[in-house]
Amino acid sequence: MLHPLPPDKPTSRQFDLIAFDWDGTLFDSTAIITRCIQNAVRDVGGVVPSDKDAAYVIGMGLMQALAHAAPDVPADRYPELGARYRHHYIAHQNDISLFAGVLTMLSDLKSRQHLLTVATGKSRHGLDEALQAVELKGMFDGSRTADETAGKPHPRMLQELMREFDVDPARTLMIGDTTHDLQMALNAGCPSVGVSYGAHEPDAFIALNPRYVAHSVRELHDWLLENA
Repeated sequence: MLHPLPPDKPTSRQFDLIAFDWDGTLFDSTAIITRCIQNAVRDVGGVVPSDKDAAYVIGMGLMQALAHAAPDVPADRYPELGARYRHHYIAHQNDISLFAGVLTMLSDLKSRQHLLTVATGKSRHGLDEALQAVELKGMFDGSRTADETAGKPHPRMLQELMREFDVDPARTLMIGDTTHDLQMALNAGCPSVGVSYGAHEPDAFIALNPRYVAHSVRELHDWLLENA
């Protein structure tokens, strides 16, 4: 069912729908996810990836990410590898929180009647649990996860969100901390904004032509209020 936009939407608004990546963009989880990937690979006897290589796969679907991070681990051990990752992540999930300033930013965008959504490599169960833990129920109008659509940089997550809310690509903005996020936006025909405080180095963003690269939540907040 299509969700019509509010009838009194501001005419100056450039983007009707804003899609956020989760880990490393809104949620300060990059370091813990990196360590959990490394520990999982170690547990199954694989070659432990470097911090850079482990962080690179953040944003992909779990199995896609682990296979990329541990190419020497046989495919028949992926279920065990995934189970060990979940074991380590669950042990530390309460150590993770939203970046400072995220709630204020989202509230300001909500008050301007932007449709706020999440497009993440997390599982549906993982995202729902995170939303509950940080008391964000009702803040987001919609979401898509890698296990119910397709992993980044495939554009299906964004395409489904745009179709659900009947919003054109030009009126949709993707915000993320990895090249996977920005490439997904490019594949879907949407503009994007990168953030440099997450998993990937911002130098890699240049080729993907983001509208802006924010170096803090405060910078992102200010840019969105001025340009979104």
